Amino acid sequence: MKKYWHNCHIATMQNGRYSIIENAALITEAQQIQWIGTAADAMTQLDLSTAETIDLDGAWLTPGLIDCHTHSVFAGNRSIEFEQRLQGLSYAEIAAQGGGIMSTVRATRQASESELLLSARQRIEQLRLEGVTTIEIKSGYGLDYLSERKMLRVIRQLAVELPLTVKSTCLAAHALPPEFVGRSDEYIDYICTEMLPKLHAEQLVDVVDAFCEHLAFQPEQVERLFQAAHALGLPVKLHAEQLSALGGSSLAARYRALSADHLEYMTEADVQAMAQSGTVAVLLPGAFYLLREKQYPPLESLKRHGVAIAISTDLNPGTSPVLSLRLVMNMGCTLFELTPEQALAGVTLHAAKALGIETQYGSLEVGKKADFVAWKIQHPAEISYWLGGDLSKRIIRHGQEVLF
Repeated sequence: MKKYWHNCHIATMQNGRYSIIENAALITEAQQIQWIGTAADAMTQLDLSTAETIDLDGAWLTPGLIDCHTHSVFAGNRSIEFEQRLQGLSYAEIAAQGGGIMSTVRATRQASESELLLSARQRIEQLRLEGVTTIEIKSGYGLDYLSERKMLRVIRQLAVELPLTVKSTCLAAHALPPEFVGRSDEYIDYICTEMLPKLHAEQLVDVVDAFCEHLAFQPEQVERLFQAAHALGLPVKLHAEQLSALGGSSLAARYRALSADHLEYMTEADVQAMAQSGTVAVLLPGAFYLLREKQYPPLESLKRHGVAIAISTDLNPGTSPVLSLRLVMNMGCTLFELTPEQALAGVTLHAAKALGIETQYGSLEVGKKADFVAWKIQHPAEISYWLGGDLSKRIIRHGQEVLF
């Protein structure tokens, strides 16, 4: 049914800017935006006699928020490790005691699909309450075929059960599993020749990711994975330059990756390569904050070269147990010197581009999906400004208001 949404102001986020329309109106039909403009033009130019009329009481409309980098499906948590780090233990010492990512792998392997689904839903509900209408979720805590398949099946089920657009990313190359200790090349071969083709055949994978780092996988190994992904017609993205400069972001750019993420140690050459390829820089201030990092991403260089910058929660049990995308928007402003406008672009249009869905999501334009949030605020900057709390809002996904 056609719906006429009026008595509002709109930050369309076209071209990554507020692109404000004051005293605005919006017409949706089925799942799409059919018209957008001023209320005055709507009244004089359109036949609204058959449309359902919805008064938004002066709200500000933005695109639905997009969390473009999460590890939301996992079992257990690592709060004890958080305490240990604050007491002075290093990541290596914690891992030597059986902690670190392998503790999450063990818990995730042991958990059932229903247990993973329940715990993930509880975490994702916190994001939905804030206005998130699209989320990316990675595997990577299974590290064998059956466990990775289990995680990816849960991700697909979340898309069925929740009013969210959910993108599924295979991150089997997240860490070296205990079965392959000392045999990282063999594990990459296993992913490329056995695991990934099977998971792709089951239509469980939208994107392929890897962790390119000295404690994970080397660029030449990641390149083999990228080649296998492209042979299957799958786009790629990459965890790169979080702890050291290995040129992973330049590698991602060569393979036209949707995004390279983290990027604290990327070089000027990496930035230039990403600018030329159109690869999105996804910054993850939650992990930067929790790990008390000192090395900042090259923010001025990214901006100078026109690289699209997205931000995300990086929701995961070890380094970013962040349940608030709005908090991350504030961190993007306070830690990484983004403006509130840039932060909002980072969780709308640029986040959509980081998932390869910018033709349908990320800005309010005719022909795109009718995903938007009606915020009871005085200006869009407030979305990044307020720390904590629940801003009054109405959430619309695919033209239908989402009720909680």
